[in-house]
Amino acid sequence: MPPQHTPEIYDAIVVGSGATGGVAAKELSDRGLKVLVLEAGRAVDPQADLGHQVRDMAKRFYNLAISRRQSYQSAHPGYWKANPDFFIDEKENPYTTPPDKPFYWIRGRQVGGKSLTWGGITLRLSDCEFKAASRDGFDRDWPIAYQDLAPYYSKLERFFQVRGARDGLAQLPDGDYLPPAPLTPSELHLKATIEARWPDRRLIASRGFPLHRSTDDDPWPRSSSQGASLKAAIATGNTTLQSDAVVSHVIFDRHTRKARGVAYVDRIARTAHEVSGRIVVLCASTIESVRILLHSTERYQPGGLTDASGTLGRFLMDHVSTSNFFFLPGLKFAGKPFDLSGCDSFFIPNFCNLGTQQEDFLRGYGIWGGVQRFDLPGILRKVGEGAIGFLIAHGEVLPRCENQIRLNSEVVDAWGIPVPHIECAWSDNETSMLAHMHAQIDEIIDKAGGQSMQLTDIFHVPIFADYVSGMQSKMAFSAPPGYYVHEVGGARMGTSPTDSVVNDRNQCWEAPNLLVTDGACWVSAGWQSPTLTEMAITARACEAIAEEMRKGNV
Repeated sequence: MPPQHTPEIYDAIVVGSGATGGVAAKELSDRGLKVLVLEAGRAVDPQADLGHQVRDMAKRFYNLAISRRQSYQSAHPGYWKANPDFFIDEKENPYTTPPDKPFYWIRGRQVGGKSLTWGGITLRLSDCEFKAASRDGFDRDWPIAYQDLAPYYSKLERFFQVRGARDGLAQLPDGDYLPPAPLTPSELHLKATIEARWPDRRLIASRGFPLHRSTDDDPWPRSSSQGASLKAAIATGNTTLQSDAVVSHVIFDRHTRKARGVAYVDRIARTAHEVSGRIVVLCASTIESVRILLHSTERYQPGGLTDASGTLGRFLMDHVSTSNFFFLPGLKFAGKPFDLSGCDSFFIPNFCNLGTQQEDFLRGYGIWGGVQRFDLPGILRKVGEGAIGFLIAHGEVLPRCENQIRLNSEVVDAWGIPVPHIECAWSDNETSMLAHMHAQIDEIIDKAGGQSMQLTDIFHVPIFADYVSGMQSKMAFSAPPGYYVHEVGGARMGTSPTDSVVNDRNQCWEAPNLLVTDGACWVSAGWQSPTLTEMAITARACEAIAEEMRKGNV
């Protein structure tokens, strides 16, 4: 059956309804453009999808023990806090990897995407990251600098009502914040310990969103697109949202070489469709956007992209990470644990290789943590009186050509679309960084008077004890690539069609009305949580393309 064509021509088609898709829709619709947002997954309903903890635990048991449809998804901590339906069905959405290079691709296919399970940490990148290559000589700088994004960081922080403190750190620029959330007494103890032992380090209140408690009037967290940006876009009357639209590829005009729309498959009916737009903005998430671009090349589509640079799919990165739970015995506190959220926690910002090369690895890492932020009922607790905490180090992975995404034409998803083949592994640089992370975390816990412990040594974990123990063993030295859900790269930004896929305004060199604004466009990974920067890049690119459209240049 030939594809069905939608007669309307939209000003903009935004692929993806998550963090960047919501921002793209808002920025474009605010400027009067008629926008179609295509989402591969289902619509969501707060009444059906939120606040059913017993049901969610039953779903997890079924998905792990019986259907085995979420083996990789269940490895991520967020899976155990959210509705498991906010994570994909792996049998419908397969991908492949080399046998010796596992990649944990954590995904959410529904309106709002992974913004529904995002931890809500919002950290700016600095020129320490944008211009890292100028300092250490590895690979290349971004074609943009911190000052190019600073106004968009500020605009987003004000819009999202981000909380944080102005700490005056060169490696972590300050933002436009509401007042920070307070540290817990145990975190203040840890802060005093660290800053006395290492005067060049700081423990600061994290920056991000407070814990959201759903109500009938305000069901979705402000960190989710339907709680903020997508909601605002739809309120303009200029944005149409279409769920259950699994995008296959971008369609190009053979004569002008511009994008003229996208092809998608209806998730339920399995029917093919085409829709037209003056511009197309890919915000589907890093690997998914690269998958769409690869399936849009001339190898698969007549008149498709030629990828003159040879970089499409290359330079995939994630954050290398490791984590430790610990116990501070004897520290007393009354009442329930404090909240844990993007701002209700702390950060030890990167302290490695600032200014000069000091370590036996390039770049650096930060440490996120919390103490007195979570607990379980006393009957499940194995340890005595004291505070329970965690430290999670995550660091910059170097951009390497061999870390890549290709299409595996021999394997297709439930809609007949070739799936990504992901090949990504840590290099010696990441291994050296991991050794440093472990040593530093161990010393921090020791100096604070704490004890490093496995989660199963702190709590009784009924039913899932074997599963949790197995995951702890797998993650003992390092989580595998993908696990931290900070993957970026694959359609990098650059200064020339010979060295990159998109220009400094996120336009594809071959088709300037096709934009890639999510993590796929990144040149290097930094150590910070990437979502705020992805949204700032999106806001900047959409402002620029809207102005070009106003001038009639698109």
